Amino acid sequence: MAELIAASADDVRRNLAEIRDEVGPDVEILAATKYVTPEDVDVLAEAGVTIFGENRAQDLAVKHARHPELTWDFIGQLQSRKVKQILPLVRYVHSVASDSALAQLARHGTPETRVLVQVNIASEPGKAGIEPAELPAFLERVPVAVVGLMTMPPQAERPEDSRRWFAALRELAERHGLRELSMGTSQDYAVAAQEGATVVRVGSRLYTRR
Repeated sequence: MAELIAASADDVRRNLAEIRDEVGPDVEILAATKYVTPEDVDVLAEAGVTIFGENRAQDLAVKHARHPELTWDFIGQLQSRKVKQILPLVRYVHSVASDSALAQLARHGTPETRVLVQVNIASEPGKAGIEPAELPAFLERVPVAVVGLMTMPPQAERPEDSRRWFAALRELAERHGLRELSMGTSQDYAVAAQEGATVVRVGSRLYTRR
């Protein structure tokens, strides 16, 4: 569990600069805040973090209310009953992967709604995400604007082991004319950036005390 409590704004600022050096100027660094308190978001904002990703609808509402000036994305498992609550608060939803979510997007989405489709890139049994072979048909059913794809590759011992999955997602996105690629976490964000990530979702690497 990542905790920011012991990290100062200076710690985060140094970590952010190091990550920026690794991923380059064009990749967005999204702070994953699942285990971060609303008070700790203050520290992140002071350190210069501007893009945040939350996993839970209730926590998103609380943190967004505290810092509405920041950019918020939803990166957790998307429950259809939470879609109405989430959409007004976020720039992107990264985790669209079910027809029940599509039904709610059809009801509550607006012309400004932007989503990414989550892909189970390695076809892992029981894992959330659309199978690569089913992606074309799923994209046709999405009732709002799809700007990109997201994935979480299989657990790996080395960042390099995830490279082929990131490359596969990039190829899928290119095939469908989608620009945004949300991929890579604290463990493998550098490899993800090398393979075309436009957004990396970083938690503990950003929050480590120096």
